Amino acid sequence: MGGPGDPPEGTPEGVPSGGEDEYRSVVFDESFVRAARLQEYSAQERMTDHAPAVRRRPPLRRAGLPRQALVLVVLIALAFGTAIYMGLRQPYQAPAAREPAEPLRTTVVPLVPQGRVPGTADPARLFAHSPAAGFRTGAAGVPLPPVERTAHFSDDQVRTALTTAKEYIVRSALDPEVLGGRQVRSVRVLLDPDQLDQFDKSFRSPAADGRHAPTGWLVRFDPSRAALADPGVRAHGTLGVAETDSATLEVTADHVFVYALRPAGKDRAEASLFTVRRELRFRFDRDDLRLRQARLVVSSVQAGPLSCAEKSADHLRPLLAGQTAEAGAPAGTDPYVTDGATALCGTLAASAQPRV
Repeated sequence: MGGPGDPPEGTPEGVPSGGEDEYRSVVFDESFVRAARLQEYSAQERMTDHAPAVRRRPPLRRAGLPRQALVLVVLIALAFGTAIYMGLRQPYQAPAAREPAEPLRTTVVPLVPQGRVPGTADPARLFAHSPAAGFRTGAAGVPLPPVERTAHFSDDQVRTALTTAKEYIVRSALDPEVLGGRQVRSVRVLLDPDQLDQFDKSFRSPAADGRHAPTGWLVRFDPSRAALADPGVRAHGTLGVAETDSATLEVTADHVFVYALRPAGKDRAEASLFTVRRELRFRFDRDDLRLRQARLVVSSVQAGPLSCAEKSADHLRPLLAGQTAEAGAPAGTDPYVTDGATALCGTLAASAQPRV
């Protein structure tokens, strides 16, 4: 009979009797036992033929948040703190109010002829025998200068300032609708919005006070007295541009305009020439350049033949062919009125008249 540990059929051939005899020579000391790692197979490992003999246990995680989570928390805290700080500093305050535009200062000087105003039925003959013989016709007489950038403004910005100033000049001195006193809107739309109140008051309540003379803003004739005998107005002059500071461009304009006029409603009457010299100064900030608008700050006008006794603030009332100036002096000037303007009057030189 076999022993209690033997199989019922006996010990197989080739196998040492007693299963424990094979390992009797192996000695497990205490340090080996302590260093041994116990590993319990999972159910999946026990069911799989190719399961690894030893499964590595994942390293123990330290208690607390991972490093990435900690960094994220710190960044959120910093952003929140910055938002509170900037809110207390009020970074989104309304921008400082824009300085009001400088009001226009105007001077209109009538030029009185020394005798009768020369005239002829042919306007072309008048121009050919006058100092305006070499002038160009219309907007061609208002050429643009070469465009160069400044320290704080680009070529395009300088070009915009010049073209806007030219457009104002053309509309205010060459447009037949404006010259005839029939409309002013085409000029008004080119002005900085801060000047519109002054502009509107000038046409609503004209005054020779150096601030509210319509003829300082534009050229217009009394429609009951004169009309264009030739739509081709002769013009000659210059435009210049300079940077006054880092935020402002200034354009200066100096032009002479010569008009052939006839009495209103008399198409067959003799024509005469009327000369206007305008010296204008425009200023542009970056908003004006973006919107293609101008601030007209100075307007100096000399015009004739006119009479000193006639008021020239609202409309120009030309002396026409064959007429002479009425005796009279310009309106009185009160030196005690601080916001008043000095009434001026000049004499039109004989060399400025056509020789016909």
